[in-house]
Amino acid sequence: MSESLAIALAQINPVVGDIDGNAELVRAARREAADGGADLVVFGELAMSGYPPEDLVLKPAFQERVEACLAGLAAETADGGPALLVGAPWRQDARLHNAALLLDGGEIAAVRLKHELPNYGVFDEKRVFTSGPLPGPVSFRGARLGVMMCEDMWIPDVAECLKESGAGILVVLNGSPFESDKLDERLNHAVARVRESGLPLIYVNLVGGQDEVVFDGASFVLGADCALLAEAASWRPRVLLTRWRSASGENWICEPATIEPRPEGQEAVYRAMVTGLRDYVDKNRFPGVVLGLSGGIDSALTAAVAVDALGAARVRCVMMPSPHTSDESLEDAAAIAKLLQTTLDTIPIEPAMEAFGTMLAGVFTGHEADVTEENIQARARGLVLMAISNKLGHMVLTTGNKSEMAVGYATLYGDMSGGYSVLKDVYKTAVFALARWRNQARPEDFLGPAGRVIPERVVTKPPSAELRPDQTDQDTLPPYEDLDAILGALIEGERSVADLEADGFDAQVVRKVWHMVDRAEYKRRQAPPGVKITRRAFGRDRRYPITNRFPDLV
Repeated sequence: MSESLAIALAQINPVVGDIDGNAELVRAARREAADGGADLVVFGELAMSGYPPEDLVLKPAFQERVEACLAGLAAETADGGPALLVGAPWRQDARLHNAALLLDGGEIAAVRLKHELPNYGVFDEKRVFTSGPLPGPVSFRGARLGVMMCEDMWIPDVAECLKESGAGILVVLNGSPFESDKLDERLNHAVARVRESGLPLIYVNLVGGQDEVVFDGASFVLGADCALLAEAASWRPRVLLTRWRSASGENWICEPATIEPRPEGQEAVYRAMVTGLRDYVDKNRFPGVVLGLSGGIDSALTAAVAVDALGAARVRCVMMPSPHTSDESLEDAAAIAKLLQTTLDTIPIEPAMEAFGTMLAGVFTGHEADVTEENIQARARGLVLMAISNKLGHMVLTTGNKSEMAVGYATLYGDMSGGYSVLKDVYKTAVFALARWRNQARPEDFLGPAGRVIPERVVTKPPSAELRPDQTDQDTLPPYEDLDAILGALIEGERSVADLEADGFDAQVVRKVWHMVDRAEYKRRQAPPGVKITRRAFGRDRRYPITNRFPDLV
């Protein structure tokens, strides 16, 4: 007897803690899938609670609300429509688990618990969840579904157990954050599980931003021969219907379905920044953002991302010239704002500099001007932006990049003041590459204008903080091409001076850079959140003690 199933992959954008709102997203996806004749709708990991819920999930009231909403959704499946396979926190035997629940026929028909709990990088699941046993398959309308959750797919044990227990299709619920080149890694693990088990695999991911992580969707289906048979769009909510058939309830075959184009390279990174900023602003209900527009490349790219994410009407730019600000920077800031079609206010900080000079004259008597006076300029600008934020409600965006944050080339309570950092995990050399990409491309769903949005002079001029006459970044730092290569090796690669010296880098320069990174840890602890792009972003990915007397890097 021939068997058939229609399975919908529903990648939704939940909000952590908005359990009722997330349930409505599930209902909307179910209605859309029902219109296509779906038998089952599969959602991402912890779609009911949002991911990651962190310690919020430990509140009994939170757990009770999740359970009540799941009971309501389960009751609705008595209407004969599609069943739901939903990720949610779940209490069982007085312990809290990361679970997948099958809602069908008006009840919770099956529960499977995540076995492999990640506890590295941005993940702290062992802190809040208990590991479940190796699972067996779930029987569903003639099929035996091997249900796994995210990290379960990254090891062979779970898929092997499911195969040996008679599973016919592997179904993976995921909350897999974006990293550059992460999609290939996901596919490689999925292919490995398919080859080991000989079973087709369904992979459903979340989409959208949650604090510092962003989920890129790109849900997919692999056939038993590892062929890619379906893939949903990256970065957008989607309900992708797939149709399956089997001659005897075994050897399930997915008919080829939609494979949507996948953004890669600079576009993928830029979309991550747009998604992270948009959802951080919208989910936290800010009316818009405000940022200092200096005429330099970092603030220009930050402004472009903000306009693409939120629209020009929700982005306010402020040029805050000092006596050291060049005419070129004034012209470039005006040109950027004009290209982006956004508001630009000009508020000189010289009166504030003079006021602070007068206020501090007595204490500073006998001391030459130094970096203190430079930092006063940065802090005056931070004060201006925070005042605008308080008055108008707009969140302040900081504009520093990962290279600067790595070596402490930033001022506490100055240019580090703000609520979110778009470039926090983007090295300076990548900033230039992203600016060039955006000048040549504009995806149709971006809210900013088409064409060039950053003047060519901004992309080509030497970077400078303009806190003293004729200043450039390279007065203090190695050339960014060398600096970023060293930083990438030290931070993402945890490599040694000897390794880098063997690669041709000057050992003295490497040690200088490492000391700068080490000394700047206290600054990074006070920096705002920002979207994760690389394998090892500052923050939860990389946790170093501030008080630290470990000897020189070896």
